[in-house]
Amino acid sequence: MRQVLRFMTGIMVGAMVGSTVALLFAPEPGTNLRQGLLRRGEDFLDELRQAAQTRRIEMTNRLESLQEPRTM
Repeated sequence: MRQVLRFMTGIMVGAMVGSTVALLFAPEPGTNLRQGLLRRGEDFLDELRQAAQTRRIEMTNRLESLQEPRTM
């Protein structure tokens, strides 16, 4: 669990550093870039939420199957 938390922290820090560098060295106007970054961020969060929901369903199904009595 600790490794996953460190990994996720690394991803978030990397994303912040990357977005800062992109803003500083961007070839397009700031308004267009910010809108694009916002759109990408929203898309990323949507994908993350979808993946979390899928994983939650998988884990719930697995838990239910483990709680069922086994017949021999």
